[in-house]
Amino acid sequence: MTDTFPTFEVVPAVDMQDGEVVQLVQGERGTEKRYGDPVAAAERWVEAGAETLHLVDLDGAFEGERENAAAVEAVVDAVDVPVQLGGGIRTAADAADLLDRGVARVILGTAAVEEPELVAEISDEYPGRVMVSLDAKDGEVVVSGWTEGTGLDPAEAAARYKELGAGAILFTDVDVEGQLGGVQTNVTRRVVEAVDIPVVASGGVASLEDVRALREAGAAAVVVGTALYEGTFTLAAAMDA
Repeated sequence: MTDTFPTFEVVPAVDMQDGEVVQLVQGERGTEKRYGDPVAAAERWVEAGAETLHLVDLDGAFEGERENAAAVEAVVDAVDVPVQLGGGIRTAADAADLLDRGVARVILGTAAVEEPELVAEISDEYPGRVMVSLDAKDGEVVVSGWTEGTGLDPAEAAARYKELGAGAILFTDVDVEGQLGGVQTNVTRRVVEAVDIPVVASGGVASLEDVRALREAGAAAVVVGTALYEGTFTLAAAMDA
């Protein structure tokens, strides 16, 4: 799995709600801005040079059911770069179905916290293809759309999932997510130092300086959403940074 992100990558986010691309502020429903068709967005980012795409089924994340399955499948069919997908993946069967359909990596968040053994179960059959999503608010891991604290320390949790077979960690700093206010790198750096698998940073990237700061903190890649959709900077400029 060390070849997942052989060089630092900027990964565009394609967050889907009701079959459309949206971006939420701090993960809260009702704050979304809409950006059209997921396949069009995915193709646009690949044409711009994206080497990986980050798909999130927001309805799945909130409801626990994969509501945007058709849109996900259309994106996977349309692009020829690896696609990582999160949102509503709650069972090993869900994960296996997606991995068999061509999703490169499944992202487990709430399910991984509630049932850590799921990570081991899926990783045994699909080595390196489980990414565990750890979202931190005020220094603790939160779940269920960032509404419930778990008491878990992000760095300790990352190390535990690595032991269970996770191929990568997706770390989101909820305190800065979706606000275009810049990043904080201290917690990200702690998570990076706790594991020897790729840590993908997410949340609050508002400038090319933020991209550089996360790279310097040791992140293997950074997921960018709002800043790319709003044209704050281009994907090419972020990749150059």
